[in-house]
Amino acid sequence: MKPLFVLLGVFIISLIITFLLNGNPDYKFSGKLALSIMLLFTAIGHFAFTKGMSMMLPDFIPFRVQLIYLTGFIEIAAAIGIFIPALRTITGILLIIFFILILPSNINAAIKHLNYETGTFDGKGLSYLWFRIPFQVLLIIWTYFFVVK
Repeated sequence: MKPLFVLLGVFIISLIITFLLNGNPDYKFSGKLALSIMLLFTAIGHFAFTKGMSMMLPDFIPFRVQLIYLTGFIEIAAAIGIFIPALRTITGILLIIFFILILPSNINAAIKHLNYETGTFDGKGLSYLWFRIPFQVLLIIWTYFFVVK
């Protein structure tokens, strides 16, 4: 839920600031900035909660810790790439694919009742998916409208 608050909070603050500076809110810039800051925020989790996040992956996937680090770096690269005009569209498309690809890990973690922050099995369980799946859809739509389009 924290990434949602970061996304919406940065978006609203950025809209207010761009309105105060330009007389009009800059929705496109604010949307990209909010997504970028949220990606940087979630990337921190890949390095701070590596053990728990690696437990989200199915057991048959090798090099799970390394994969968590890699996806953290991918999120950092995407946070930067959406502001580089020549890379914006491809970054957005790859980010949408990334959001689709990580959903099964979130489902797996919910089924296991995994709390990725503590690396224990006392998480919210399947009820978490009532938030996570719509949030994942929101991220895909957000990326399409603010980055790709």
